Amino acid sequence: MNNKQIDYVIETAKTMNLSRAAENLFISQPSLSYQIKVLEEEVGFLIFDRIGKSIRLTPAGQQLVTSLQGIQLDLKTAIEQAQNLGSQYQDSITIAIPNWTALYLLPQAIKAFEKIHPQVQIVPQILPNQQGIASFLRQETDLILLPDYEADKLQHIQCDPLFTSQIYLLCLPEDPLAQKERVTAQDLAHRTLLVNGGSSKRLQQVQQRVISQVPIQQLNSPNHDFTLIQVASQKAICLSPGIYQDRNSAFSWLPFDCQENFPFSLCRHEQDERPAIKDFIKTLQEVYEETDLSL
Repeated sequence: MNNKQIDYVIETAKTMNLSRAAENLFISQPSLSYQIKVLEEEVGFLIFDRIGKSIRLTPAGQQLVTSLQGIQLDLKTAIEQAQNLGSQYQDSITIAIPNWTALYLLPQAIKAFEKIHPQVQIVPQILPNQQGIASFLRQETDLILLPDYEADKLQHIQCDPLFTSQIYLLCLPEDPLAQKERVTAQDLAHRTLLVNGGSSKRLQQVQQRVISQVPIQQLNSPNHDFTLIQVASQKAICLSPGIYQDRNSAFSWLPFDCQENFPFSLCRHEQDERPAIKDFIKTLQEVYEETDLSL
C-alpha cells in the first residue's frame, strides 16, 4: 500500500461516489476503480461493497479507513515537522502535555529558550495522559509533563520538578461561592458535584471525602469538557487541579481547602544528555519559579 492508494481509499470513503472521488483526485474513474481493486487484493478483503452503481464501506473497510485516516494525519504532521527542521532548525525537542493549559507558560519559556538555542525547535504535542505516556515510552517524544503518581511508575527516566498544582472549585462567576476567597467542604452542602470521569485517584479521594462529610448530590462526568458544559449550564460544580485553568472570565476557580495537591515534573529519557534539553528544562523551571499564577 502506498500513499496514493491511501488517498484514493479515504477520498472514496468520503464521497461514496467513484466518479466524484476520481474528479477530486484528478484521475479517471476506471483508474480509481482499478487501484481500489488492486488494494483489495493486497489486503485480502473487500473495502467497498458494489451495489449497482452505488458503493458502501464494508465493516472491515470502515475499520481500515479509520486507521488510514490516522496514518495520513501522522504522515502529514511528520513531513511538516521535518520540513521545519530541515529549513530552519538543526534539532528539535518534542514535549507531550495533556492539554494546552497544563503548561500555560510554555510560550514564554520557548521565547526565552530561543535566545539560547535559536536552532532548536520546541514541538508541543497535546496527548491525553496515557497516550502521552505510551508515546514517551516508545521514544516518540523527548519530554513529558507528568504528576508524581504517574512519573513514579516509569523506569529509566530523569524527572525534574516543575510546579505543584492545587485543587480548586470550579463554578460560574455569578455563583455565590465565587465570592469566597477559599472554599470548604461545608460550603458545598446541598449542591451537585461532578465526580469520577478522568479524575485521578487523588482527586477522587477528595471528592469522596466531601460526599461523606456533607449532604450533596453527585453527577458522573466522563471528561473535563463534559464537566465544563455542566458547570456552564448551572447544573453542577466541580473540583479540579489548577492545570486545567484557561484563565478566561467564563469560570471562577477558587482554592479548595484540602491538603492534597499535584506536584508535576518534566520527565526525559535518562540517556538523553543533550545540553539543549537540559537548558530547556532549566528555562521552564525559571519561568515557573518567577510566576505569580495560581497553579
